[in-house]
Amino acid sequence: MPVELKVPEVGESITEVAIGRWLKASGESVKRDDPIVEIETDKVTLELPAPADGTLGELLKEPGDAAIVGEVIAYMDYSEIDDTPPAGSDSADAEPADGKPSSSDGPIMPAAQRLIEQNNLDASAITPTGPGGRMLKEDVKAYMDAGDKTTKTKAPSKPTVAPSAPSTSSQATTPSSGDRAEQVVPMTPMRKRIAERLVDAQQTAALLTTFNEIDMSAVMALRSQYKDAFQKKYDIKLGFMSFFVKATIDALKQFPAINAEIRGTDIIYKDYYDMGIAVGTGKGLVVPVLRNAERMSFAEVEQAIAGFGQKIKDNKLALEDLQGGTFTITNGGVFGSLLSTPIVNPPQSGVLGMHTIQRRPVAVTVAGKESVQVRPMMYVALTYDHRLVDGREAVSFLIRIKQTLEDPARMLMEV
Repeated sequence: MPVELKVPEVGESITEVAIGRWLKASGESVKRDDPIVEIETDKVTLELPAPADGTLGELLKEPGDAAIVGEVIAYMDYSEIDDTPPAGSDSADAEPADGKPSSSDGPIMPAAQRLIEQNNLDASAITPTGPGGRMLKEDVKAYMDAGDKTTKTKAPSKPTVAPSAPSTSSQATTPSSGDRAEQVVPMTPMRKRIAERLVDAQQTAALLTTFNEIDMSAVMALRSQYKDAFQKKYDIKLGFMSFFVKATIDALKQFPAINAEIRGTDIIYKDYYDMGIAVGTGKGLVVPVLRNAERMSFAEVEQAIAGFGQKIKDNKLALEDLQGGTFTITNGGVFGSLLSTPIVNPPQSGVLGMHTIQRRPVAVTVAGKESVQVRPMMYVALTYDHRLVDGREAVSFLIRIKQTLEDPARMLMEV
């Protein structure tokens, strides 16, 4: 029996989504709960599962198309054996559009019929591939593409870009079709949201960035000493992020304005630390949040971050994973960034940028003697809202993180 596949409710206040990749093709058999299509919102990408065993029918939306919540984006037939539409069905999927049969006397789906009428095509010349001999939109497009290719092989190519100035040799100045081509791709809801928030941050906050550098020798030595025992006990690798989360919370406790936010004309100080961890994906930046990170152990921090990474990979990241956050840490070092100025994630008042570890010669004092040694150094950057945070607090905040990471025992002694 044909059923409609609709855009589900994906979160409060979200009314429009974008269609991502179709994970199943029209006419393909699917099992219950098999992911059929990716649904992209301004925050996450979700997978729409099959409601039951059956066959995927006509796809009404292309990747990148917008769709509203509740809109029909495809049809599905529960029957995998007998795909003939049931007699008397009032579904639009079950009857030929306008009673016009295809070349195999199967029904022409509504979207296919529209394309046929818009392009004045002969339906009998199009081969249907849908279940029960149905003619799908994809069949019409394939027929049109085949016609375009035939036409292109017979007709000379035409210039697509006009010359900017008169020339005696148009052949030399006018590129042929295919040269200097451009591709127009609509922005995804996530990319739109990222753009809106970043512009909003620049326009509403007084952003300033201060820098420092950290000798990572102590952290690297500690990590090397305990990494095997840590992984054996907790089944997770000991990374650098847990050290930075712990050091950042330590510094935020000393400088609470950086963990606060401006709400109207009030300053909201928070006695909890929900740490946003910025993660770059192929579709944009997402910032899942470690709730009450001050209560988490090193292992719990690493496990939570690894869990977010797996959720992102599987398109299982939920909206609640991204909501809130009192401060953000972003690690451009994983991509090789040596130095950058991160942008605050509103309404937060600060963001810490980590960067790549680079071995550099630095002046060090050991036992009262100065020398130049090669040390693993990392630049760190704090971008902060100057409306709320003064320069002295920002600089002192980074110095505290530097001190804590260069002497990790401070985190235990709280000195």
